[in-house]
Amino acid sequence: MIGIIGLIFAILILSILAYKGVSALPLTLLAGLVVILTNRMDIWTSYSEYYLSGYVGFFKGYFLIFASSSLYAKVMEDSGAAVAIGYKFVDWFGKQRAVLVVFLSTAVLTYGGVSLFVVIFAVLPIIMVLFKEGDVPRRLAAGCLGAGAATFTMTTLPGSPQLTNVIPSRFLGTPLTAAPVFSIIAAIFQFVLLYAYLRWEEKRLREAGEHFSYIEGQDVKQYEIDRDQLPSAFASFLPLVVLIVLIIALKGVIDNATMLVVAAMCVATVLATVLHWSRLKDKMKTINVGLSSAVPAIASPCAVVGFGTLVQNSSSFVDIVAWINSFNMNPYVSGTLATAIISGITGSSSGGLQIALQTFGEQFMQSGANLQILHRLIAIAAGSLDSLPHSSGVFLMLAILGLNHKSSYRFFGITTVVIPLITFVIFTAGIIVLGI
Repeated sequence: MIGIIGLIFAILILSILAYKGVSALPLTLLAGLVVILTNRMDIWTSYSEYYLSGYVGFFKGYFLIFASSSLYAKVMEDSGAAVAIGYKFVDWFGKQRAVLVVFLSTAVLTYGGVSLFVVIFAVLPIIMVLFKEGDVPRRLAAGCLGAGAATFTMTTLPGSPQLTNVIPSRFLGTPLTAAPVFSIIAAIFQFVLLYAYLRWEEKRLREAGEHFSYIEGQDVKQYEIDRDQLPSAFASFLPLVVLIVLIIALKGVIDNATMLVVAAMCVATVLATVLHWSRLKDKMKTINVGLSSAVPAIASPCAVVGFGTLVQNSSSFVDIVAWINSFNMNPYVSGTLATAIISGITGSSSGGLQIALQTFGEQFMQSGANLQILHRLIAIAAGSLDSLPHSSGVFLMLAILGLNHKSSYRFFGITTVVIPLITFVIFTAGIIVLGI
Protein backbone atom coordinates (compact mmCIF):
# COMPACT_ATOMS: atom_id res chain seq x y z
CA MET A 1 0.00 0.00 0.00
CA ILE A 2 2.85 2.40 0.83
CA GLY A 3 4.39 1.68 -2.56
CA ILE A 4 1.13 2.41 -4.38
CA ILE A 5 0.67 5.64 -2.42
CA GLY A 6 4.25 6.55 -3.29
CA LEU A 7 3.59 5.91 -6.99
CA ILE A 8 0.49 8.11 -6.94
CA PHE A 9 2.40 10.80 -5.03
CA ALA A 10 5.26 10.64 -7.58
CA ILE A 11 2.86 11.24 -10.47
CA LEU A 12 1.34 14.16 -8.54
CA ILE A 13 4.84 15.58 -8.08
CA LEU A 14 5.44 15.31 -11.82
CA SER A 15 2.19 17.08 -12.61
CA ILE A 16 2.42 19.85 -9.98
CA LEU A 17 6.08 20.72 -10.46
CA ALA A 18 5.69 20.64 -14.25
CA TYR A 19 3.13 23.41 -13.77
CA LYS A 20 5.70 25.27 -11.68
CA GLY A 21 8.13 25.21 -14.59
CA VAL A 22 10.53 22.49 -13.43
CA SER A 23 12.12 20.74 -16.41
CA ALA A 24 11.79 17.04 -17.13
CA LEU A 25 15.21 15.79 -15.95
CA PRO A 26 15.16 17.04 -12.32
CA LEU A 27 11.43 16.37 -12.21
CA THR A 28 11.71 12.70 -13.17
CA LEU A 29 14.75 12.11 -10.98
CA LEU A 30 12.88 13.47 -7.95
CA ALA A 31 9.65 11.60 -8.69
CA GLY A 32 11.71 8.48 -9.34
CA LEU A 33 13.30 8.80 -5.91
CA VAL A 34 9.84 8.85 -4.30
CA VAL A 35 8.95 5.61 -6.12
CA ILE A 36 12.27 4.03 -5.15
CA LEU A 37 12.01 4.85 -1.46
CA THR A 38 8.35 3.91 -1.02
CA ASN A 39 8.84 0.64 -2.91
CA ARG A 40 12.10 -0.20 -1.10
CA MET A 41 14.04 -0.46 -4.34
CA ASP A 42 17.81 -0.30 -4.61
CA ILE A 43 18.66 3.31 -5.48
CA TRP A 44 21.70 2.61 -7.65
CA THR A 45 20.04 -0.21 -9.59
CA SER A 46 16.86 1.81 -10.07
CA TYR A 47 18.66 4.78 -11.59
CA SER A 48 21.59 3.11 -13.36
CA GLU A 49 19.61 0.24 -14.84
CA TYR A 50 15.86 0.94 -14.91
CA TYR A 51 15.83 4.72 -15.40
CA LEU A 52 18.78 4.80 -17.79
CA SER A 53 17.58 1.81 -19.80
CA GLY A 54 14.38 3.72 -20.54
CA TYR A 55 16.25 6.97 -21.19
CA VAL A 56 18.86 5.44 -23.48
CA GLY A 57 16.33 3.11 -25.10
CA PHE A 58 14.13 6.02 -26.16
CA PHE A 59 17.16 7.98 -27.36
CA LYS A 60 18.38 5.02 -29.38
CA GLY A 61 14.95 4.27 -30.81
CA TYR A 62 13.97 7.82 -31.78
CA PHE A 63 17.07 10.00 -32.14
CA LEU A 64 17.39 9.50 -35.89
CA ILE A 65 13.72 10.45 -36.28
CA PHE A 66 14.24 13.61 -34.23
CA ALA A 67 17.44 14.51 -36.11
CA SER A 68 16.00 13.99 -39.60
CA SER A 69 12.75 15.76 -38.67
CA SER A 70 14.56 18.71 -37.13
CA LEU A 71 16.80 19.09 -40.18
CA TYR A 72 13.83 18.86 -42.56
CA ALA A 73 11.96 21.51 -40.58
CA LYS A 74 15.00 23.81 -40.55
CA VAL A 75 15.52 23.54 -44.33
CA MET A 76 11.83 24.25 -44.93
CA GLU A 77 11.99 27.16 -42.49
CA ASP A 78 15.21 28.80 -43.74
CA SER A 79 14.21 28.44 -47.40
CA GLY A 80 10.87 30.14 -46.80
CA ALA A 81 8.96 27.06 -47.99
CA ALA A 82 7.18 26.52 -44.67
CA VAL A 83 6.13 30.18 -44.57
CA ALA A 84 4.91 29.94 -48.18
CA ILE A 85 2.78 26.91 -47.25
CA GLY A 86 1.31 28.83 -44.34
CA TYR A 87 0.36 31.80 -46.52
CA LYS A 88 -1.13 29.54 -49.17
CA PHE A 89 -3.39 28.01 -46.51
CA VAL A 90 -4.41 31.56 -45.59
CA ASP A 91 -5.28 32.21 -49.25
CA TRP A 92 -7.30 29.00 -49.54
CA PHE A 93 -9.18 29.00 -46.27
CA GLY A 94 -8.93 32.53 -44.89
CA LYS A 95 -7.10 33.68 -41.77
CA GLN A 96 -10.29 33.33 -39.72
CA ARG A 97 -9.98 29.54 -40.08
CA ALA A 98 -6.42 29.30 -38.77
CA VAL A 99 -7.40 26.96 -35.93
CA LEU A 100 -9.27 24.59 -38.25
CA VAL A 101 -6.44 24.50 -40.80
CA VAL A 102 -3.78 23.66 -38.20
CA PHE A 103 -6.07 21.04 -36.68
CA LEU A 104 -6.78 19.38 -40.06
CA SER A 105 -3.19 19.68 -41.34
CA THR A 106 -1.91 17.88 -38.27
CA ALA A 107 -4.63 15.24 -38.59
CA VAL A 108 -3.82 14.57 -42.26
CA LEU A 109 -0.11 14.19 -41.51
CA THR A 110 -0.62 11.79 -38.59
CA TYR A 111 -3.21 9.71 -40.44
CA GLY A 112 -0.70 9.55 -43.28
CA GLY A 113 1.78 7.93 -40.92
CA VAL A 114 3.79 10.87 -39.59
CA SER A 115 4.29 10.40 -35.84
CA LEU A 116 3.57 12.99 -33.17
CA PHE A 117 7.29 13.49 -32.62
CA VAL A 118 7.74 14.36 -36.31
CA VAL A 119 4.58 16.34 -36.97
CA ILE A 120 5.44 19.00 -34.38
CA PHE A 121 8.53 19.98 -36.36
CA ALA A 122 6.67 19.96 -39.68
CA VAL A 123 3.68 22.01 -38.53
CA LEU A 124 5.41 24.61 -36.30
CA PRO A 125 6.26 27.12 -39.07
CA ILE A 126 2.74 26.76 -40.50
CA ILE A 127 1.31 27.49 -37.06
CA MET A 128 3.42 30.62 -36.76
CA VAL A 129 2.15 32.02 -40.09
CA LEU A 130 -1.49 31.07 -39.68
CA PHE A 131 -1.78 32.14 -36.06
CA LYS A 132 0.04 35.41 -36.79
CA GLU A 133 -2.30 36.20 -39.69
CA GLY A 134 -5.37 35.21 -37.69
CA ASP A 135 -4.05 36.84 -34.49
CA VAL A 136 -4.69 33.63 -32.55
CA PRO A 137 -2.85 33.26 -29.19
CA ARG A 138 0.07 30.85 -29.71
CA ARG A 139 -0.78 28.83 -26.61
CA LEU A 140 -3.95 27.53 -28.27
CA ALA A 141 -1.66 25.68 -30.72
CA ALA A 142 -1.17 23.09 -27.97
CA GLY A 143 -4.84 22.17 -28.30
CA CYS A 144 -4.74 22.13 -32.11
CA LEU A 145 -1.70 19.84 -32.19
CA GLY A 146 -3.16 17.54 -29.55
CA ALA A 147 -6.51 17.33 -31.32
CA GLY A 148 -4.93 16.61 -34.70
CA ALA A 149 -2.15 14.25 -33.67
CA ALA A 150 -3.20 12.37 -30.53
CA THR A 151 -6.91 11.65 -30.83
CA PHE A 152 -9.05 10.21 -33.63
CA THR A 153 -6.23 9.82 -36.20
CA MET A 154 -4.10 7.96 -33.65
CA THR A 155 -6.71 5.71 -32.05
CA THR A 156 -10.09 5.80 -33.75
CA LEU A 157 -10.10 6.04 -37.54
CA PRO A 158 -9.89 2.61 -39.20
CA GLY A 159 -6.57 1.89 -40.89
CA SER A 160 -4.49 4.33 -38.83
CA PRO A 161 -0.78 3.40 -39.07
CA GLN A 162 -0.05 4.74 -35.58
CA LEU A 163 1.20 2.27 -32.94
CA THR A 164 -1.91 2.70 -30.82
CA ASN A 165 -3.91 1.09 -33.61
CA VAL A 166 -1.25 -1.46 -34.60
CA ILE A 167 -0.60 -3.04 -31.19
CA PRO A 168 -4.17 -4.40 -30.64
CA SER A 169 -3.96 -6.05 -34.07
CA ARG A 170 -0.81 -7.92 -33.07
CA PHE A 171 -2.35 -9.34 -29.90
CA LEU A 172 -6.00 -9.82 -30.88
CA GLY A 173 -5.50 -10.86 -34.50
CA THR A 174 -7.79 -8.05 -35.67
CA PRO A 175 -7.23 -5.92 -38.81
CA LEU A 176 -6.08 -2.29 -38.63
CA THR A 177 -9.53 -1.43 -39.98
CA ALA A 178 -11.23 -3.14 -37.02
CA ALA A 179 -14.95 -2.30 -36.63
CA PRO A 180 -14.91 0.27 -39.47
CA VAL A 181 -18.47 1.62 -39.14
CA PHE A 182 -18.25 1.86 -35.36
CA SER A 183 -14.80 3.48 -35.68
CA ILE A 184 -15.96 6.13 -38.15
CA ILE A 185 -18.94 7.05 -35.97
CA ALA A 186 -16.67 7.38 -32.92
CA ALA A 187 -14.15 9.43 -34.94
CA ILE A 188 -16.87 11.84 -36.11
CA PHE A 189 -18.07 12.16 -32.52
CA GLN A 190 -14.55 13.04 -31.38
CA PHE A 191 -13.95 15.46 -34.25
CA VAL A 192 -17.13 17.42 -33.52
CA LEU A 193 -16.30 17.72 -29.81
CA LEU A 194 -12.68 18.67 -30.52
CA TYR A 195 -13.43 21.38 -33.04
CA ALA A 196 -16.32 22.79 -30.99
CA TYR A 197 -14.00 23.05 -27.99
CA LEU A 198 -11.17 24.69 -29.97
CA ARG A 199 -13.57 27.25 -31.46
CA TRP A 200 -14.95 28.00 -28.00
CA GLU A 201 -11.46 28.52 -26.59
CA GLU A 202 -10.48 30.75 -29.53
CA LYS A 203 -13.52 32.94 -28.94
CA ARG A 204 -12.92 33.05 -25.19
CA LEU A 205 -9.25 34.04 -25.62
CA ARG A 206 -10.15 36.78 -28.09
CA GLU A 207 -12.75 38.20 -25.73
CA ALA A 208 -10.14 38.16 -22.98
CA GLY A 209 -7.93 40.38 -25.16
CA GLU A 210 -5.20 37.84 -25.93
CA HIS A 211 -3.19 38.12 -29.15
CA PHE A 212 -0.57 36.20 -31.11
CA SER A 213 3.02 36.32 -29.89
CA TYR A 214 6.23 34.88 -31.28
CA ILE A 215 8.35 32.38 -29.37
CA GLU A 216 10.72 34.24 -27.08
CA GLY A 217 14.14 34.62 -28.69
CA GLN A 218 12.91 33.41 -32.08
CA ASP A 219 14.25 35.03 -35.26
CA VAL A 220 11.05 36.53 -36.68
CA LYS A 221 12.55 37.94 -39.89
CA GLN A 222 11.45 34.88 -41.85
CA TYR A 223 7.82 35.55 -40.92
CA GLU A 224 7.93 39.27 -41.72
CA ILE A 225 9.18 38.75 -45.28
CA ASP A 226 7.49 40.17 -48.38
CA ARG A 227 5.34 37.41 -49.88
CA ASP A 228 6.74 38.12 -53.35
CA GLN A 229 10.12 36.91 -52.12
CA LEU A 230 8.79 33.50 -51.03
CA PRO A 231 9.19 30.36 -53.15
CA SER A 232 6.30 29.12 -55.26
CA ALA A 233 3.52 27.09 -53.68
CA PHE A 234 4.38 24.07 -55.85
CA ALA A 235 8.05 24.01 -54.82
CA SER A 236 7.05 24.54 -51.19
CA PHE A 237 4.40 21.82 -50.98
CA LEU A 238 6.29 19.21 -53.03
CA PRO A 239 8.71 18.01 -50.29
CA LEU A 240 5.79 17.72 -47.83
CA VAL A 241 3.68 15.77 -50.32
CA VAL A 242 6.62 13.49 -51.16
CA LEU A 243 7.16 12.86 -47.43
CA ILE A 244 3.56 11.70 -46.92
CA VAL A 245 3.47 9.66 -50.13
CA LEU A 246 6.72 7.85 -49.28
CA ILE A 247 5.54 6.96 -45.78
CA ILE A 248 2.29 5.55 -47.17
CA ALA A 249 3.73 3.88 -50.28
CA LEU A 250 6.74 2.20 -48.62
CA LYS A 251 4.92 0.65 -45.65
CA GLY A 252 4.88 -2.73 -47.37
CA VAL A 253 8.49 -2.41 -48.54
CA ILE A 254 10.25 -1.20 -45.36
CA ASP A 255 9.05 -3.13 -42.32
CA ASN A 256 11.03 -1.09 -39.81
CA ALA A 257 8.81 1.92 -39.02
CA THR A 258 11.73 4.02 -37.77
CA MET A 259 13.78 3.31 -40.87
CA LEU A 260 10.78 4.19 -43.04
CA VAL A 261 10.23 7.58 -41.37
CA VAL A 262 13.93 8.48 -41.39
CA ALA A 263 14.30 7.49 -45.06
CA ALA A 264 11.23 9.52 -46.04
CA MET A 265 12.43 12.53 -44.03
CA CYS A 266 15.88 12.37 -45.64
CA VAL A 267 14.45 12.21 -49.16
CA ALA A 268 12.11 15.12 -48.41
CA THR A 269 15.02 17.12 -46.93
CA VAL A 270 17.26 16.51 -49.95
CA LEU A 271 14.42 17.46 -52.31
CA ALA A 272 13.71 20.65 -50.35
CA THR A 273 17.41 21.53 -50.37
CA VAL A 274 17.71 21.04 -54.14
CA LEU A 275 14.52 22.97 -54.89
CA HIS A 276 15.50 25.87 -52.65
CA TRP A 277 19.29 25.75 -52.97
CA SER A 278 19.69 29.44 -53.80
CA ARG A 279 17.39 30.47 -50.95
CA LEU A 280 19.47 28.78 -48.27
CA LYS A 281 21.89 31.63 -47.59
CA ASP A 282 24.01 29.86 -44.96
CA LYS A 283 23.72 26.15 -45.74
CA MET A 284 26.21 25.02 -43.11
CA LYS A 285 24.35 26.93 -40.39
CA THR A 286 21.07 25.37 -41.52
CA ILE A 287 22.57 21.89 -41.22
CA ASN A 288 24.29 22.57 -37.89
CA VAL A 289 21.28 24.18 -36.24
CA GLY A 290 18.84 21.69 -37.75
CA LEU A 291 20.67 18.61 -36.51
CA SER A 292 21.79 20.00 -33.15
CA SER A 293 18.22 21.06 -32.32
CA ALA A 294 17.30 17.39 -32.08
CA VAL A 295 19.32 16.88 -28.87
CA PRO A 296 17.44 19.30 -26.56
CA ALA A 297 14.15 18.27 -28.20
CA ILE A 298 14.60 14.59 -27.36
CA ALA A 299 16.03 15.12 -23.87
CA SER A 300 12.70 15.69 -22.08
CA PRO A 301 10.88 12.68 -23.60
CA CYS A 302 13.89 10.50 -22.74
CA ALA A 303 13.70 11.55 -19.09
CA VAL A 304 9.97 10.89 -18.88
CA VAL A 305 10.34 7.46 -20.50
CA GLY A 306 13.17 6.74 -18.05
CA PHE A 307 10.79 7.45 -15.16
CA GLY A 308 8.13 5.23 -16.74
CA THR A 309 10.60 2.36 -17.05
CA LEU A 310 11.60 2.75 -13.40
CA VAL A 311 7.92 2.67 -12.40
CA GLN A 312 7.29 -0.51 -14.41
CA ASN A 313 10.00 -2.25 -12.39
CA SER A 314 8.48 -1.31 -9.02
CA SER A 315 6.51 -3.74 -6.88
CA SER A 316 3.59 -1.30 -6.66
CA PHE A 317 3.17 -1.36 -10.44
CA VAL A 318 3.00 -5.15 -10.34
CA ASP A 319 0.39 -4.90 -7.57
CA ILE A 320 -1.70 -2.44 -9.59
CA VAL A 321 -1.66 -4.75 -12.60
CA ALA A 322 -2.70 -7.67 -10.36
CA TRP A 323 -5.49 -5.54 -8.87
CA ILE A 324 -6.78 -4.69 -12.32
CA ASN A 325 -6.57 -8.36 -13.26
CA SER A 326 -8.89 -9.17 -10.36
CA PHE A 327 -11.74 -7.14 -11.87
CA ASN A 328 -14.70 -9.39 -12.59
CA MET A 329 -16.49 -7.13 -15.04
CA ASN A 330 -17.71 -6.97 -18.60
CA PRO A 331 -14.61 -7.43 -20.85
CA TYR A 332 -15.26 -4.10 -22.58
CA VAL A 333 -15.23 -2.31 -19.21
CA SER A 334 -12.24 -4.18 -17.79
CA GLY A 335 -10.35 -3.80 -21.08
CA THR A 336 -10.81 -0.06 -21.41
CA LEU A 337 -10.31 0.58 -17.70
CA ALA A 338 -7.12 -1.49 -17.49
CA THR A 339 -5.66 0.09 -20.62
CA ALA A 340 -6.49 3.65 -19.55
CA ILE A 341 -5.03 3.20 -16.04
CA ILE A 342 -1.79 1.58 -17.23
CA SER A 343 -1.40 4.16 -20.03
CA GLY A 344 -1.87 6.89 -17.43
CA ILE A 345 0.79 5.48 -15.13
CA THR A 346 3.33 4.97 -17.93
CA GLY A 347 2.41 8.21 -19.75
CA SER A 348 2.26 6.31 -23.02
CA SER A 349 -0.65 4.95 -25.06
CA SER A 350 1.49 2.39 -26.87
CA GLY A 351 3.26 1.39 -23.65
CA GLY A 352 -0.03 1.05 -21.82
CA LEU A 353 -1.54 -1.06 -24.59
CA GLN A 354 1.54 -3.28 -24.80
CA ILE A 355 1.50 -4.02 -21.06
CA ALA A 356 -2.28 -4.40 -20.86
CA LEU A 357 -2.45 -6.84 -23.77
CA GLN A 358 0.58 -8.81 -22.61
CA THR A 359 -1.19 -9.25 -19.28
CA PHE A 360 -4.84 -9.62 -20.31
CA GLY A 361 -4.65 -10.57 -24.00
CA GLU A 362 -5.54 -14.24 -23.56
CA GLN A 363 -8.28 -13.32 -21.14
CA PHE A 364 -9.78 -10.96 -23.72
CA MET A 365 -9.53 -13.57 -26.48
CA GLN A 366 -11.53 -16.06 -24.42
CA SER A 367 -14.07 -13.57 -23.08
CA GLY A 368 -16.53 -13.90 -25.95
CA ALA A 369 -16.37 -10.17 -26.66
CA ASN A 370 -16.40 -8.87 -30.23
CA LEU A 371 -12.63 -8.52 -30.68
CA GLN A 372 -12.89 -5.83 -33.37
CA ILE A 373 -15.05 -3.67 -31.12
CA LEU A 374 -12.71 -4.38 -28.20
CA HIS A 375 -9.73 -3.42 -30.40
CA ARG A 376 -11.27 -0.04 -31.10
CA LEU A 377 -12.41 0.64 -27.54
CA ILE A 378 -9.08 -0.13 -25.89
CA ALA A 379 -7.22 1.91 -28.53
CA ILE A 380 -9.40 4.93 -27.72
CA ALA A 381 -8.97 4.28 -23.99
CA ALA A 382 -5.18 4.14 -24.40
CA GLY A 383 -5.30 7.59 -25.98
CA SER A 384 -6.94 9.19 -22.95
CA LEU A 385 -5.00 9.10 -19.67
CA ASP A 386 -1.73 8.66 -21.60
CA SER A 387 -1.62 12.45 -22.03
CA LEU A 388 -1.58 13.45 -18.37
CA PRO A 389 0.95 16.22 -17.53
CA HIS A 390 3.84 13.77 -17.11
CA SER A 391 3.53 12.38 -20.66
CA SER A 392 6.70 12.63 -22.77
CA GLY A 393 4.76 14.03 -25.73
CA VAL A 394 3.51 16.93 -23.60
CA PHE A 395 7.03 18.01 -22.63
CA LEU A 396 8.21 17.82 -26.24
CA MET A 397 5.28 19.72 -27.71
CA LEU A 398 5.39 22.52 -25.16
CA ALA A 399 9.17 22.91 -25.54
CA ILE A 400 8.98 23.16 -29.34
CA LEU A 401 6.12 25.70 -29.14
CA GLY A 402 7.93 27.76 -26.50
CA LEU A 403 5.14 27.18 -23.99
CA ASN A 404 4.81 25.69 -20.50
CA HIS A 405 2.35 23.54 -18.59
CA LYS A 406 0.87 26.42 -16.62
CA SER A 407 -0.11 28.48 -19.67
CA SER A 408 -1.03 25.77 -22.13
CA TYR A 409 -1.57 22.26 -20.75
CA ARG A 410 -5.29 22.91 -20.29
CA PHE A 411 -5.83 22.99 -24.07
CA PHE A 412 -3.84 19.81 -24.61
CA GLY A 413 -5.41 18.06 -21.63
CA ILE A 414 -8.99 18.67 -22.68
CA THR A 415 -8.40 17.63 -26.31
CA THR A 416 -6.29 14.54 -25.56
CA VAL A 417 -7.51 13.39 -22.14
CA VAL A 418 -11.02 14.63 -21.41
CA ILE A 419 -12.59 14.22 -24.88
CA PRO A 420 -11.12 10.73 -25.55
CA LEU A 421 -12.18 9.75 -22.01
CA ILE A 422 -15.75 10.89 -22.71
CA THR A 423 -15.65 9.03 -26.03
CA PHE A 424 -14.62 5.63 -24.73
CA VAL A 425 -16.96 5.84 -21.72
CA ILE A 426 -20.00 6.73 -23.84
CA PHE A 427 -19.24 4.23 -26.60
CA THR A 428 -18.37 1.43 -24.19
CA ALA A 429 -21.67 1.98 -22.38
CA GLY A 430 -23.50 2.05 -25.72
CA ILE A 431 -21.98 -1.23 -26.87
CA ILE A 432 -22.93 -2.91 -23.59
CA VAL A 433 -26.49 -1.56 -23.71
CA LEU A 434 -26.86 -2.78 -27.31
CA GLY A 435 -25.53 -6.20 -26.29
CA ILE A 436 -22.87 -6.30 -29.01
